Amino acid sequence: MEFTVGKLDLVRELSLTQGVVEKKSTIPILANILLEAHGDRLTLTATDLELGIRCSCPARVKKEGAGTVPARRLLDYVRLLPEADITIKFLENHWANLTCGRSRTKMAGMSRESFPELPVMPEAVAQIPYKQLSSMISRTVFAISMEESRFTLNGALLVLQDGAITMVSTDGHRLAYIQNVLADGDAHSFRALVPRKAMGEIVKLADEGTADDKVSLAGDDNHLFFKFGERLLITRKLTGNFPDYERVLPKENTHIATLAKLEIRSAIERVAQFADERSKAIRVQFSPGEVRVFSSSVETGESEENVPSEYKGPELEIGFNAQYLLDFLRAISQDQVAFALKDEKSAGELQPASTESINGHYRYVVMPMRI
Repeated sequence: MEFTVGKLDLVRELSLTQGVVEKKSTIPILANILLEAHGDRLTLTATDLELGIRCSCPARVKKEGAGTVPARRLLDYVRLLPEADITIKFLENHWANLTCGRSRTKMAGMSRESFPELPVMPEAVAQIPYKQLSSMISRTVFAISMEESRFTLNGALLVLQDGAITMVSTDGHRLAYIQNVLADGDAHSFRALVPRKAMGEIVKLADEGTADDKVSLAGDDNHLFFKFGERLLITRKLTGNFPDYERVLPKENTHIATLAKLEIRSAIERVAQFADERSKAIRVQFSPGEVRVFSSSVETGESEENVPSEYKGPELEIGFNAQYLLDFLRAISQDQVAFALKDEKSAGELQPASTESINGHYRYVVMPMRI
């Protein structure tokens, strides 16, 4: 195999594969990237057996073929080359010969035969705007459980139904729910659990596109496929039953406190400096006209802040994990936030006080803490 490719094209596509490449695998081939030259394009493939990515870029192909080289080393080396075309030729012993200007390098590779085959993408079930999908992920990914033993909570539930797309995540202490109308009203009904790692890679790929670009979504019995133009991301589905999230969404939280997002976020950030490091617990006191946030610790001290609020309900004092509240406040773009409450023992719900089309219907439920 022999081909010539532009440095910038190669660096861009190699960079997008790095999050997928297995870095600590006991299977050496998974640290390599598969290069395939056919026609007028170079295709790059990486996988860790759970997640796979296939990218491509223009190339002048002199001799078609395929080979693998270490993904990280190739990117690190190519980045250091001058801005010029790079010619890569694979030798009989699977090594790659790289030529760029006056630079000559040989890189040890491995046979293409031992590289895993990725599954073929079936027919797409929906077309989703890049920015819409990326926005939904950024508003749910932080509520995914970090406990590996709770594997059904190690990702987000993606549901397509009745012309809408819904994404839900929970770690058992909080739940993030967002629903958007799908511009593509012909989408099939679909339901799958998307792993956290895949969600991070989806955001990276979506950031490469424009507001008008759409990702094609497909799935088979074991995999999910996300096609971004010439780039394809494949991930294994998470198995198991996701909790019945509709039962968790509050229906009787009638006491509403509306606050300026920046004011309440800054207040919580300051007060949280004096919260217990492990529990991150703070007290939030709701009174007519204001919300008081305070914390105290024998070891660090105490702090309190008062924030004006449009609140006319009864006086309530509830304990919350400060980090859980901050995750939501940092994820929304709106200036106002609504805090919906029932009583001191029930879950609180946060929502943006105004809606924007790309943000859809966003609800965030947080369980109270005993302090």
